[in-house]
Amino acid sequence: MLDLKLFEISIKDYFTKDMLKLIIFPLLGSFLVMVIMFYAIADMGLSHLEDTQIQIQQHQTSIENGVVNETSTDETYTGSSIIDFLLRYTVTSWIVSFLVYTVGLFAIGYLSIFTSLIIVGFLTPTILHKIHQKHYSHLELEEGYDTVIGSIFKLLKTALVTIFLLILFTPLYFIPIINIIAINLPFYYLFHKMLNYDVSANIMSYDRFKKIYYFTKSSFRGKTLLLYVVSLIPFVAFFISIFYIIFIGHSYFRLLEKDNGN
Repeated sequence: MLDLKLFEISIKDYFTKDMLKLIIFPLLGSFLVMVIMFYAIADMGLSHLEDTQIQIQQHQTSIENGVVNETSTDETYTGSSIIDFLLRYTVTSWIVSFLVYTVGLFAIGYLSIFTSLIIVGFLTPTILHKIHQKHYSHLELEEGYDTVIGSIFKLLKTALVTIFLLILFTPLYFIPIINIIAINLPFYYLFHKMLNYDVSANIMSYDRFKKIYYFTKSSFRGKTLLLYVVSLIPFVAFFISIFYIIFIGHSYFRLLEKDNGN
């Protein structure tokens, strides 16, 4: 069950002057990355399209003065003319528009989530330090288990598992309703792992993390699932990635208090 008091205090911290100043970094950073990737992907797509050809054969039969006349024409489309051909007809135009907007929205949603999460990762120590000083200064923190090499290894390992799950669930993508869960489950796994590691690795030892997380993993899964669902709204992740750290940070700090008997 969601702790409403924890949620309330996280909201209040999010709207403080110090935290609002930090929002600009994931916002601008994510926007810049998305613009660069958009033009890169668009350029690759157009380059591929220029090398692609489609040939359309049309047959027409007419009867004139009792004589059957058959004519056939061949039309070859290349590059942007392929798009012109597809948009010429209502059905193909609707399909192309649907695919472009659907794929585009999904791409923007997932890209914004993980781009902002990676960028805010560099701000995590600062955010957690401010929360600790404001609410938990009585709590003595341990040296975290976060290292540059360890972070890279953890990210690569989690990314590989995510890719494996995406491939494994491929048959489910064609089943309505189930495909929504199938496509989001691997990305939620990545989101959950990155967020938990990012926060816990900065405020406690790995042994302490395993001890605390073992008894509270269901609670953390519920919290990260809620954050993930909200993040699926396009562009929202640009603004609330700071809140991820605040909310999960408060959760771990409170568990550290209990574990220390405070």
